[in-house]
Amino acid sequence: MKTILSGFLAATLAMTLALAADKKPQPKVGYTDTPLIPGQKWRVHDADRPQPKIAKPEASPTLGAKPPEGAVVLFDGTNLDRWTGGKWKVENGYMEINKTGGLTTKEGLGSMNLHLEFATPKQVRGESQGRGNSGVIIMGRYEVQVLDSYDNVTYADGQCAAIYGQHPPEVNVSLPPGEWQTYDIEFHAPKFSGDKLDKPARVTVRHNGVVVHNDREILGSVSHRGLPKYSAHPEKLPLNLQDHGNPVRYRNIWVLPLKD
Repeated sequence: MKTILSGFLAATLAMTLALAADKKPQPKVGYTDTPLIPGQKWRVHDADRPQPKIAKPEASPTLGAKPPEGAVVLFDGTNLDRWTGGKWKVENGYMEINKTGGLTTKEGLGSMNLHLEFATPKQVRGESQGRGNSGVIIMGRYEVQVLDSYDNVTYADGQCAAIYGQHPPEVNVSLPPGEWQTYDIEFHAPKFSGDKLDKPARVTVRHNGVVVHNDREILGSVSHRGLPKYSAHPEKLPLNLQDHGNPVRYRNIWVLPLKD
């Protein structure tokens, strides 16, 4: 009996070790030579920054939400009349990035509630920042990242719904590639006296109905590998949708202006 038990334990141990060997550690993606983010212990795009925990929500409760009274419809699925820049494909109620450049609204926007829906490509190509990459760049300066972050590792402050280069989302609620997702963004524009910053921008982001940033302070303009910083600008500036070379789709985009 002792011999049989010993053999069983040895076999179990060998199997456990084999499974552990097969389970490769998650690769680190990011940088170790970038500056520290002000007020944080992490560097910009820090390779050691923990990944947000993954949560799997149901379909977004605001998917297909109709614009409320007083809202400005930026894209209703039919044309790009309110935009300038790239010549994106428009069909079946959505517009799709096609490497012709980003889109910029013709009118300036300030503090607002912004609703939009996006879908990363169903056919998965690339990894990390090369997979389903775009961005919602408010006032042409403050970016909420769009990325395929479903089973895709990248630096934490660059994953989907991150305030790019500043704050990762509280949780990763990304849906599978090709599925429609929602952003509901409450944005409060910064205030300046001349060149002096009086009040930084703040943002609340709901990704697929889940609050991933709650009244978060934005640290400045978006920067890749660099520190965010503020420079004085008008109260209203255009909104930009980034063309990063991936065929991301957008639809149902509207804004409701806010009075601070």
